[in-house]
Amino acid sequence: MADFQLLQPRGGPLLPPVFDAFCDFEPLPLNCEAWPVSEPHSGGAVQEFHSSLATSNSSDWNWPTRPVVFVSDPHADAESFLRSLVAAGVICRTGAGLADFTLTGFGHLAHVVVGGDCLDKGPSNLDMLDTLSALFATGAKVTLLAGNHDLRLMLAVRALATPRNPLTEHLFVRMGRKALPLLREVWHRFGSDQRLTRLPSEAKCRERICPSESWFDEFPKAAAPHLAPEAINKELRRLREKGSQFTQNVADAGLTMREVFGAALLCHELFLQPTGPYHWFFQRMDVILQTGSVLFVHAGLDDSMCELLVQDGPAAVNTRFRRDAKRDLFAFYFGPIANLVRTKYRASDKVLTDHGVRLLHQAGLKLVVQGHVNNHNGQRLLAKRGLLHLEADVTLDRASRAREGLSGIGAGATLIYPSGDIIGLSSDYPKAKHFHPHCVGLQAQMPQPRAQQKEFA
Repeated sequence: MADFQLLQPRGGPLLPPVFDAFCDFEPLPLNCEAWPVSEPHSGGAVQEFHSSLATSNSSDWNWPTRPVVFVSDPHADAESFLRSLVAAGVICRTGAGLADFTLTGFGHLAHVVVGGDCLDKGPSNLDMLDTLSALFATGAKVTLLAGNHDLRLMLAVRALATPRNPLTEHLFVRMGRKALPLLREVWHRFGSDQRLTRLPSEAKCRERICPSESWFDEFPKAAAPHLAPEAINKELRRLREKGSQFTQNVADAGLTMREVFGAALLCHELFLQPTGPYHWFFQRMDVILQTGSVLFVHAGLDDSMCELLVQDGPAAVNTRFRRDAKRDLFAFYFGPIANLVRTKYRASDKVLTDHGVRLLHQAGLKLVVQGHVNNHNGQRLLAKRGLLHLEADVTLDRASRAREGLSGIGAGATLIYPSGDIIGLSSDYPKAKHFHPHCVGLQAQMPQPRAQQKEFA
């Protein structure tokens, strides 16, 4: 059943065959090219990239023992997620339904890493979660990483379920605007007239959801131990903007405040209670994965996470993620753990310096594979803060694609082989990008083109 030559593809095909008769895969690349790191759409500052690569190549790379398929930021578009798995050769679709698929031989071998941000945008959060559940049910080896959009739902829902205080009473409005499509779905699928009659009035629900006027005076004092003055002022500005727009956002979503409040309570039951049908989503979630010299995370690192990772290992980082997420919501979201899913290495983010990068290199960690930063021409490979990063969010979901001028349904995945070959697949770039740290600029090996729409035997 398993095609073991795909474990060592240097002498064989770099692209697994596609087995699917239910989609149009004409935009998928059939051949490889050497990763164009000098092109802005596929790389970054070339001098910094080569300097970081030289540092990484000064010692041996360790590669995963099985192929890794990284798919990130599906953003509630189950169809794009499935097409990405098909494009990577992981599944064979057996019907038009979102759960109609089986693993291919390569899919049985591969380790699928979902890089976070399964939620928000659309067209359907619940379809995306049901499809992800179906992937787990196949017995595939799957790691689910947290994204900032995923954590927003958890924080918004928990904020309503905990006693109000100046550090948490604004969090639903702070986090909940982008979760409104999911709240609408949840209410339409699980809400009822009976539930609605048990809810407080529209005015009371609005009062419970929105921060009080006194919050703007109380928050700066409460947040002072956690945030710098400029960060506090930024939060105040954001809440004034979001608060003034939130009522309209709710109306635009076709909801009342009572329905929003009721949907949030339902989400608490569905996602956070042990008996909830989507309880598995946050329970199965990690925040970081290390395979050899490669680190998978939604966004990026800071020095404190580098220290914890190197000293105690990735399990300690994931343990702290689960522990801190259950404690102080505000300290968690603005702390170093949530920085792993939020950072873009801005001045307002936790800092990654030469110290943290040096620790990673000394521990043999050389490449960060991330989502979070979406691109329009496939994956990008660049140095950030002196550390190699592969940006693997290729704009899958239809909502983002329509807003950003991309047509159709996205498909794409990043494949990392035990041989050290890395392949960036995207339906928005004409060829698959091929990178090997010891073969930069050399022609990609592609003895035969990708096979498409075969019957899987």
